[in-house]
Amino acid sequence: MGNMVRVVVAKPGLDGHDRGAKVVARALRDAGHEVIYTGLRRTPQQIVDTVRDEDARFLGLSSLSGAHAHLFPKICSLLTEQGLGDVIVFGGGIIPEDDKPPLFDAGIKAIFGPGTLTQEILDFIEEAASRADSGVGSDSDWHW
Repeated sequence: MGNMVRVVVAKPGLDGHDRGAKVVARALRDAGHEVIYTGLRRTPQQIVDTVRDEDARFLGLSSLSGAHAHLFPKICSLLTEQGLGDVIVFGGGIIPEDDKPPLFDAGIKAIFGPGTLTQEILDFIEEAASRADSGVGSDSDWHW
């Protein structure tokens, strides 16, 4: 893979389980990406601050607590408000099918559920980075 990127992996809200986030972070690192893992229980603003401070190109959000419907859009909104709207955001965790369209509308580009192969996430990162570099699909006209 020729498109190595910097990725922040974050656990917003009060969710105390991060095994999946750590598996994703490790897979991204093993593939050569630079990964910054924020740890548990971060506020939306703390996550956005980390993305800005680390000059990340991608943000992976993980939620198992059900708070994704509120927290993921809040983070996307803060990114846009703070001039970071070009950061590509993806999510994972236990997210019901009915919850996905509003998350895509809020700016999430991909959602990965339990059992997703890490290769699928790596493929998404490569495709999204390539699209961003070429200017194809620059906004909300696609999702994974």
